[in-house]
Order: sequence, then C-alpha cells, then structure tokens
Amino acid sequence: MGWCKNLRVETSKKYIRHIMDTEQQHNQALIERAKQSSKMIWVTFRKEGIHKYPAALTDPKLATGGEDDVSFLGYPHRHIFHFQVAIEVFHDDRDIEFIQFKRWMEKLYAEKTLQLDFKSCEMMSDDIFVEITKKYPGRAVEIEVSEDGENGSRAKYERS
Repeated sequence: MGWCKNLRVETSKKYIRHIMDTEQQHNQALIERAKQSSKMIWVTFRKEGIHKYPAALTDPKLATGGEDDVSFLGYPHRHIFHFQVAIEVFHDDRDIEFIQFKRWMEKLYAEKTLQLDFKSCEMMSDDIFVEITKKYPGRAVEIEVSEDGENGSRAKYERS
C-alpha cells in the first residue's frame, strides 16, 4: 500500500510541475504579445486664446436668428483651450519622456512657433501635428483640442 501512496504523491508533484510550466509558458506568451503591441504616451496642457468663426456672422445655417443661432461665434471670444496629445513610442522605457514632451509642446506656444488665436480646434491639431512630425518622424499621433474642456475635436494621424 505504501508504494501506491508514493505513486500518488509523485503523480501529484508531476501534475503540479506541469501546471506551473503551462502557466509560465502562458505568461511568457502574454509578455511577448504585450511587447509587440503599439504604445502611446500622452500629455495634457491648457492655453488661453481668443478666436472667432467669421462665417458665423453671414452663413444662413449659422446666423439663423432662431434658437440655434450661433452668429456670436463670428466675434472674437476667449477660451481656455485644452490639449491632449498622444504620440507612438517604440519601447516601454521612456522612448519619449512625457514631461519633456509636454514642456516642448508648451514651449511651441510660449515662443510663438504655434499660435491658437483665430483658429479652429481642427486647425490647431494640424499645426501641432506638423511640429511633432518634424521632431519625431514616423510615429502615429492623436490630438484632442477642446474649448474650455467642453466641445472640441479629435484627430488621428497615422504613422507616416
């Protein structure tokens, strides 16, 4: 009877080793899959700006005179523009350090490389994309710009 008990113990040990080996293989496969995924970092920042939508004064679809009238947008008005900018990275150890990326983005406006006055959110996104692509070519970029964090645009730029 002792040999039977020993056989069960040995069988149990082999089974547990098999389960552990299978789990390790599964975990390794997941790690490899994670390494192959596309990754992006993102930063946020805000800038005050004045803009207007000149067509709102004369376009009958906008200057309706009714409850949906938005002709006031044709006059200069202030917003705090909210930006969220994401950029593709190629490895997971600070390929682009996001604090440095954010500071660079803010500097583009501080030094007047980019300006937001009198531009739509979509125009601002395109301007940002051009500057990012000059510095970081060959990367996917996603940009969200909103007026006061309320309404805005989202643009996805594929890897070039």
